[in-house]
Amino acid sequence: MISISVCMIVKNEEDVLGRCLESVRDIADEIVVVDTGSTDKTRQIAAAFTSKVYDFPWTDDFASARNFSFSKATRDYCLWLDADDVLLPEDREKLIALKETLDPEVDMVMMKYNTAFDEGGHPTFSYYRERLIRRDRAFPWVGEIHEVIVPAGKVLHCDIAVTHRKEGPGDPDRNLRIFEGMLRRGKVLEPRQQFYYARELYYHARYPEAIAVFTAFLDGGKGWVENNIDACRHLALCYDAVGDERNSLRALWRSLEYDSPRAEICCDIGAHLMGRAQYGAAVFWYELAATRTRDDASGAFVLPDCYDFIPYLQLCVCHDRLGHRQKAEAYNELAAAIHPDAPAVLHNRAYFAGK
Repeated sequence: MISISVCMIVKNEEDVLGRCLESVRDIADEIVVVDTGSTDKTRQIAAAFTSKVYDFPWTDDFASARNFSFSKATRDYCLWLDADDVLLPEDREKLIALKETLDPEVDMVMMKYNTAFDEGGHPTFSYYRERLIRRDRAFPWVGEIHEVIVPAGKVLHCDIAVTHRKEGPGDPDRNLRIFEGMLRRGKVLEPRQQFYYARELYYHARYPEAIAVFTAFLDGGKGWVENNIDACRHLALCYDAVGDERNSLRALWRSLEYDSPRAEICCDIGAHLMGRAQYGAAVFWYELAATRTRDDASGAFVLPDCYDFIPYLQLCVCHDRLGHRQKAEAYNELAAAIHPDAPAVLHNRAYFAGK
């Protein structure tokens, strides 16, 4: 059986840290908590779970703090978590089983990261992260912000998920502040950082700047394919925000330069066409979305509902607009099979019943 060091970096996390540590208490052979300057009860909460609580001066560099936390670990594998993460009971049991069966030659285990949820608690946004890393390989964290360990060696994908349960707004300006500090110091952003910087500009409604950075990222030609496709989606959203529908649609078409269309792209194109009342054309793209194969292990940001629920709902609307009543109702029932209590599904049923 392998042994695991849970490694965390924290700051002012008194509201959530105990919940996180309680969820991994039965899994961890060792817990390492690195505090980067808390002024609340974070350290006291951590000390109730482990004696390995360390201070690390914050320098706007997440990779440095993560590497320090890993340097204090002594077990076979390091499992990193943020304070507002939690392992749900089903995933905790799966991880306990993995500890007993994992081939010690595996260098890295990729686990799902569920970060957004519908009203029923089902994940609506997820992606894979390098989560369990063999300590003696000394793989480094890189990147001051949106830090990452580049997958290498023998990599295993599994269906264990870490659930992100954020409480409160946090510091919404932190990431942008770090990026802009890097730029002021003359740092040249590498493609991955450029991609995430553009996303931060988008989140802050600085759309013209985001358009410029997304475009530069794509024109540079050095981005990872999944980041390129996501950049096209966000570029389209930026153009939408400034009222440039033509370039918004062109940004979505550009994604087809990189690979076959993802369901997320198909749904975005379908939405554009519906907005123009081109329902027949929208049907094509939503039908295509519903046939795309979801590849959670690709590392892309996956919106699961784009592969079935959203296309079915929108096909219901499109066929209703086209006068195809039976098809419209049939697609609504397909959507209901996925999310039976979704407000849109129930609204559509009432609408058809009243016809």
